[in-house]
Amino acid sequence: MKEKILFNASEMFLNFGFKSVTMDDIANTSGISKKTIYAHFKNKTELVVAVTLNIFDVVKKGIDVIHEQQQNPIIELFEIKRFVMEHLKDEKSSPTFQLQKYYPKIFKTLKKKQFDVMQGCVKDNLTRGVEIGLYRQTINIEFISRIYFNSMVAIKDTELFPRHHFSVNTLMDYFLEYHIRGICTEKGLLTLNKFINNQS
Repeated sequence: MKEKILFNASEMFLNFGFKSVTMDDIANTSGISKKTIYAHFKNKTELVVAVTLNIFDVVKKGIDVIHEQQQNPIIELFEIKRFVMEHLKDEKSSPTFQLQKYYPKIFKTLKKKQFDVMQGCVKDNLTRGVEIGLYRQTINIEFISRIYFNSMVAIKDTELFPRHHFSVNTLMDYFLEYHIRGICTEKGLLTLNKFINNQS
């Protein structure tokens, strides 16, 4: 039952936002009473914590699988983007922004976990890209990995990028191309341009 509640709450929070969804909504969708939910989660905040950690773990495992394939670093970035977009329904409700606004402590903890994971992944991507000549030898990997993370966080800010002007999918495509073009060698640009042309 706990897993069912966690799954339904995750789907609802991602679709409608952490603030918008009530415990009554989750109970009704799950076909159970609120009392049953409270038997597993003492309040909504505890449920939000469980949901965010669960989503984080699912996404992390998926990224790890892609990362372990050690494919072309440029293609890897787009594969990770595709996977993340499949699992995070950021278009409708901007759950990240709601989490930051209404559950700042949970957001801060999650952001730290995301940073720790992404730093390792992005640094490895940059290092491999330099080694095989796709990224320039002169790039500062520590600097770029931090800029990359903060840019990904900024993309989810609906005040900075209103959803009626930018979709998350489009923003991520724009950013990835911007990021890669800024660090690429001529060889890397050929790979990037070929990938983009194949997608259109």
